[in-house]
Amino acid sequence: MSDRSAVELTEDQGIRFDQLFESYYNAIFRYCVRRLGQSDAEDAAAEVFAVAWRRLDDMPEGDATRAWLYGVAHRVIGSQYRSRERRSRLSARLQQTAGPNHEDLEPAGDIDTLLTALDGLSRTDHELLRLSSWDGLTRTEIAHVLGIRENAVDQRLHRARNRLKVRFDRLNGEASSLTHKETPA
Repeated sequence: MSDRSAVELTEDQGIRFDQLFESYYNAIFRYCVRRLGQSDAEDAAAEVFAVAWRRLDDMPEGDATRAWLYGVAHRVIGSQYRSRERRSRLSARLQQTAGPNHEDLEPAGDIDTLLTALDGLSRTDHELLRLSSWDGLTRTEIAHVLGIRENAVDQRLHRARNRLKVRFDRLNGEASSLTHKETPA
């Protein structure tokens, strides 16, 4: 390969990557924000596109590109979750060492009923619902992201929606009964 053709190839890759970044960065970033929060999402999205740059030649063309990027994001987020779990375990050990008089290292925030119901589901259910509803991926794209068959997506999504509805209804019932108890007779 001549020096000229190597330069042209690099320029073509740069143009392709720029187009890829322009087309998909915002969607991938929002996907990461919903799963990790604002502060960690920037790092995760940057990592997704670093992988995309390194594997540009392996990336599928056309409609499959979006699903491929979401699959990379899914794995990056999984890695982030594992890191958080390790930090959490370390934090718990530090809390035990520090004793009962110290404040929690991570404050709890208020979560509305739907997010509470969603958080009570398994990671798989959680991810299926988010990919489908919030990210708007098709069943084919979801299958690609999660590495499962399309029929499995349909079945698992149906079950996940049912489990979410049951949890949501249960939480709403608890909130409703608390409201009724507080109201004077």
